[in-house]
Amino acid sequence: MSDIELKRIADEADMIISGYAFKKNGEEIQVLNLNNPKSAAVLDINGEMIETNMDDIELCIVQEYYLSDKELMEDLYA
Repeated sequence: MSDIELKRIADEADMIISGYAFKKNGEEIQVLNLNNPKSAAVLDINGEMIETNMDDIELCIVQEYYLSDKELMEDLYA
């Protein structure tokens, strides 16, 4: 993934926490590790994993970030 693509993803993200870009897409939350773009996940709006290639520890961290700050994203779509 090029630097230009990463910048676009970061610019379009609804929230960035510790290098993870979170983007709401319908009823799903797309998550990309901006420091390792091969590491991604899709969560449902409750923070449950739908799809991922992250290891269990990284996924747990991402879910905790999302669940602790998801109200910030909800405010964007209210």
